[in-house]
Amino acid sequence: MPQQPASTHSTASPTRSLPFAGASNFRDLGGYIGRDGRAVKWRHLFRSDHLAALTPQDQALLAQLGVTRAIDFRGQAESAAYAYALPGVAYHPLVIEPTVVQRALELQRTGRQLTAQDAVVLMQDTYRGFVHDNAPRFAELFQLLLAGNEPTPVVFHCTAGKDRTGFAAALILLSLGVPRDVVMQDYLLTNTLYRRPEGMGSHAPEEVLSVLWRVQEEFLDAALHMVDNDFGGVQAYLVDVLGVDAAAQEALVGRYLQK
Repeated sequence: MPQQPASTHSTASPTRSLPFAGASNFRDLGGYIGRDGRAVKWRHLFRSDHLAALTPQDQALLAQLGVTRAIDFRGQAESAAYAYALPGVAYHPLVIEPTVVQRALELQRTGRQLTAQDAVVLMQDTYRGFVHDNAPRFAELFQLLLAGNEPTPVVFHCTAGKDRTGFAAALILLSLGVPRDVVMQDYLLTNTLYRRPEGMGSHAPEEVLSVLWRVQEEFLDAALHMVDNDFGGVQAYLVDVLGVDAAAQEALVGRYLQK
């Protein structure tokens, strides 16, 4: 399993990428430096691709990590096709329907061959949709992160753990004061770690698949630029749109940053 590249932004620490046989993109958000020079706690916040293929050994590792909550951003058809139930893990569906495949099919029905640039535009539009259309789901994410008297380790995921999950991870890290360049570095780790399923989207050209199954700075930037332009920045977006006010942000810092 590839490991995180060396970085001056992370503390010397546990392995970021976890060795799950059934989830290649399972990783820890710990170690990044946030507000007041305090690092994100290790082994509290995990992001991943879907968990339906976890082996018994994977499930044992998940239990060893202390994960008691799983937040699933997949759409209804996705979660039905690859459903899972993990012993001792509470399941929280926050449904965000995928739009890229549907829009790609619509383009193809017009007789147009999808190009890599078309795919980039589709992905950027998808990320902009996160900001406005799916804000209620991300608001619920923060409610779950703040639920309970004591934080318990949580994993959040979608199908590949790169787009819906990537935007969620960016919001969490930004809310904890992690700089944008470091947030982008974490986001791009998907390209090192994620293993694309065999035979998925085999009718599309490889140059298109390489866009749809990977991440690019332009994707996350499309969302963050919209946050800046439409709402005046991440701080205002957190407060005014997601309901994560100053008190909630302090609570997040208390839960997920080291003392």
